[in-house]
Order: sequence, then structure tokens, then C-alpha cells
Amino acid sequence: MRDVLFLPLGENEELVIAADGSAAIGLKEADIVCAPYETVAYFAARVALMEAMCVGAEPIAVVLQNFNGDEAWNALCAGVRQALSELQFTLPLVGSSESNFPTLQSALGVTVIGKVRTKRKRMAITPKDAQFAVIGEPLVGDDVLKRHDRALPLSLFRRLLSIEGIFELVPIGSKGIAYELQQLFEDNRMEAAPFASPLPLHVSSGPATSLLISFHPQAQKEIRRCTGDYFFPIEIKK
Repeated sequence: MRDVLFLPLGENEELVIAADGSAAIGLKEADIVCAPYETVAYFAARVALMEAMCVGAEPIAVVLQNFNGDEAWNALCAGVRQALSELQFTLPLVGSSESNFPTLQSALGVTVIGKVRTKRKRMAITPKDAQFAVIGEPLVGDDVLKRHDRALPLSLFRRLLSIEGIFELVPIGSKGIAYELQQLFEDNRMEAAPFASPLPLHVSSGPATSLLISFHPQAQKEIRRCTGDYFFPIEIKK
């Protein structure tokens, strides 16, 4: 199952809730990875937005939870708004800061609220003759900052959402490519099969720096044209 919650709004529409969190990444002395709060919030917002949009939802609001002190709030909001801007959204942003007690490490949470027409949900719609690929490389920790040019750009992600012939899109998280592909097989009641990719299959993709897609074989040429060297095929061994 996807990391998304669906709640009925009526006969034909559902509320969509997606969330992501970050810890030990920021500007506190005990953090594992040192990064500006704007960057930290950008990547957390990116994950939640991608999760919602991949299932067909249109985001309508963002909630930010800040555990880094009041002084970090403006930078965190700027990071969220950067992600929204790259996806061509202007959405209301609300949130809260823990200001009673200081923390030793940075932490934050981002929740995206959206809506989707039930008949337009992009889940469990991959046919058995589909092909699969990963767009972008799996990165985590310092590599997200050092090799950010290999992460899937949000502008490209937005383009992929509209390419005819792509069935499903799945942000790859901390459990890696193999886990997400197995979940996609299960969601579509496909029989598990061995597979291979030029990318490492079990390493974390951190803040969704890569994306799993299923697509019609005839769409591969257009997908490769749009994605260039971000495209990594998955070979299903039958």
C-alpha cells in the first residue's frame, strides 16, 4: 500500500493526506547531517507532495510541524514554498513550532492535504504487460546535497505525471527500489519475478530522489526523450 490516507468527501471525491518527516538533519550541533533549514524543509515537502500527486491528487494545503525553535520558522516556510513553486502551486501553509523546550537535534514534519476524484486515482492500474523504470538516482544523507544534480527534478516529475502511457508513479523511499517494486507487484496482483537494474536495488532513496514508474512499452521512446540520463530501466526476468 502507498503511504497515503484516503478519506471520503462524497460519492465521487476523496480527501488525500500524505506526510513526511525529517530528523537529525539541520543546523543543531548534534545533527548527523548539516544542512540549511530551507533545504531540509524543501526535501520533506517534496516527498509529501510527490506522494499525493502520484496517486492523482491535487494538493490544496500544507501543514508544517517545526521542532527547531521559532528562529527556524521562516527558513522552513521558504523551503516548503520553493517545492510548491517548482510544482507550480501556490497553497495555504499553516503549522506550529515547539517553543517550550529546546531539542538537541533538528526535526520537522510536513503534511500535504489534497483531493482526488475517485475514478482518477492512479493506483492498481498497471497491466501485466507493463514495463518498469526508475527515474533519478537513490540518494540519502550527505549525498543528497553533494549529488543533488542526480536527484529527480520536480519539474521533470511534473512532466512525467502528464505523459500518456505512464500507468503508475511511486516515489522511492528509505526501503529502496526493490521494496517499492515488490509493493507495486502486490498492489496489481502480479506474480513476483526476479528483476535487475543498473542502480542499487536495496539502498535508501532518502527524500524520494528517485521515482519508480510503470508504463506501456510504446511510451518508452517518449519517456527516454524527456528523462535523458535520469532514466534507468528495470529488467523483469521471466
